[in-house]
Amino acid sequence: MDRRQIVSVLDIDPELGEGLDAESRALAQRHALARLERVERGTWRPAESDWAGGAFGLLLVDGLLLHEVAIAGRETAELLGPGDVLRTVESDDEYEAVPVTSRWQVCEPVRVAVLDHRFAAVAGRWPALLDAVVERAIRRSKRLAVQLTVTRVTRVDERLLIILWQLAERWGRVSSEGVRLPLAVTHDTLARLVGARRPSVTTALGRLARLGMIQRVRGGWVLFGDPQEQLARLESDRDGLDVPEQAVGA
Repeated sequence: MDRRQIVSVLDIDPELGEGLDAESRALAQRHALARLERVERGTWRPAESDWAGGAFGLLLVDGLLLHEVAIAGRETAELLGPGDVLRTVESDDEYEAVPVTSRWQVCEPVRVAVLDHRFAAVAGRWPALLDAVVERAIRRSKRLAVQLTVTRVTRVDERLLIILWQLAERWGRVSSEGVRLPLAVTHDTLARLVGARRPSVTTALGRLARLGMIQRVRGGWVLFGDPQEQLARLESDRDGLDVPEQAVGA
């Protein structure tokens, strides 16, 4: 079966059409189309794909991507999932003084809608639709700014709790137990997200679990309680095993 298929962008992501009136939405649903591509688990080299660029880039439909950036022997990472808009063909030439390298890892098989020049030309009939796509890119930029701030928090357990709740805000589901976060991310991945060493992350996760704030379950995590109350509790409890650690590469 051919893995390529043409889809309506508003069918796969209805939220993008929220700014349209009923008539415009119906027209955009029929004519604002994109090609759907699939990327399997493992290292992904976007430069080898003839569809990685385009006018807007790629809209993630499902799956999970890890974008890792390395500079001066240090690494950080960004987790991307359904609803994110990204471009994967940025040049690293502007970082000549201190070279920067990046790598894309597919944690769970992803499907992406290619928002190419044809899509841009058609979608231009509805500025609210283009605004919604651009807003997704801006939203990603804001999340990266917050993540950078999180890495400046001294205690690793606090960093982890903040990041886990941020991920839960995006992809979590409220259940009778707590908030289920269906992301089977490894300790190594979490270390990259919070700017810490993996052993420190393992220790901090153990402490959060002992305090009843999180629980590792099959396929992800369960988060308990109120995040602000949990952070206040960590701040007041300095007798745990967690040792302050400055932000470092994983």
